[in-house]
Amino acid sequence: MSLTRRKFLKVGGLSITTFGFTGNLLSRTPKPVQAELNNMVKGVEPLTPEDYERRLDKAQQLMAQHKIDGLFLSGSTNLLYFTNVGWGRSERTFGAVLNRKGKPIWVCPAFEKMRAEERIPEGQEVRTWEEDENPYKLIAGIVKDVGAGNGRLALGPTVRSFVYYGLRKDAPHMELVNGDVVTEGCRGIKTEKELAYMDLANKITKLAYKEAFQHLQQGMSAGELAGIIRKAHQQMGVSGGGWPQYGPNSAFPHGSTVVRDLQEGDAIIVDGGCGVEGFRSDVTRTVVFGKPSDKQKRVWEIVKKAQAEALKAVRPGVPCKDIDRAARKVIEDAGFGPGYKYFTHRLGHGIGLEGHEYPYLVKGNKLKLQPGMTFSDEPGIYIYGEFGVRLEDCFVVTEDGGRILGGMESTAIDKPFGD
Repeated sequence: MSLTRRKFLKVGGLSITTFGFTGNLLSRTPKPVQAELNNMVKGVEPLTPEDYERRLDKAQQLMAQHKIDGLFLSGSTNLLYFTNVGWGRSERTFGAVLNRKGKPIWVCPAFEKMRAEERIPEGQEVRTWEEDENPYKLIAGIVKDVGAGNGRLALGPTVRSFVYYGLRKDAPHMELVNGDVVTEGCRGIKTEKELAYMDLANKITKLAYKEAFQHLQQGMSAGELAGIIRKAHQQMGVSGGGWPQYGPNSAFPHGSTVVRDLQEGDAIIVDGGCGVEGFRSDVTRTVVFGKPSDKQKRVWEIVKKAQAEALKAVRPGVPCKDIDRAARKVIEDAGFGPGYKYFTHRLGHGIGLEGHEYPYLVKGNKLKLQPGMTFSDEPGIYIYGEFGVRLEDCFVVTEDGGRILGGMESTAIDKPFGD
């Protein structure tokens, strides 16, 4: 069944009014915690066997294009993406050889076969090796059997090094290459259904923050605020959360170890996300508890302008580096430069099944944007000893620009969700 974005959002029940959000989010008087939030993922259509078949078809096309005869994937997000098989990393070689001739062929420790077959799709071959046998020769045998005995075997980017060195030693006739042209070539472009999952995940995280910000109060610990955000996600049917930093701690992009409870005038940065059918959100909001200072407002407005200019620069064919530059120029022109002096990190990262994944919006990256690519847009200014400001929304590259996932963009320091 075709799943349009409109239909998907209707299924998810995305209605802000359901939550009863009222009044000033940043009031000093906390509001009662909501007894119940609606499950937003009930009725969401999961991925189907046909979705995985389309992923494998695309992988085979890319393998043919790059003259790759087999692609070995061990337990990882890449294995899950192509096969729907989740498997932990181990010192024992386990995985699948994707090939251009047919279905994946699996390599499995013999004693794990029954457990593996509970997860591996029906009709896919599983070849086993005993504890005293060589799994690398087994992989080489699979490549030979698909008609490429001396061919090119690609390894997934997260395959552990002992597999690489074992293959070099025991299958020296094969050429080993990096498989990222296949894994990233497939995962970097999202389908309509995957984008719908990400739209919903980002919406849920923003609604969770919005709920939590109604409960800010003097002396609240970061853990208490994080607990409210986590509970709000759970009540909407997902596992997720947000990680707050207060006051001077907000100047640390990934947080400080210093314990600080919430005080009047503190900047609050919350960064976090959740997953819908495995596809991630990543959202950051910066607000102030009480009345923001003129400096806090000015810095917030600079960061917001940088975020907006970056999104404005998005369109197919533009290099990733140009999007980073669009945001960084705003911040430098406002006196918070040069380079990484105050805006200390790249503008954004790819996002999908992992919170951070290929590709990246960073200086020097000449990769050109394509429709369906998804990124975070998260400029920041960090003033150590005072405060930091970061705003983060994820977006998808469209045919003619970029679109924010989950809506609810910030419009002012006291309007973190645009209302």
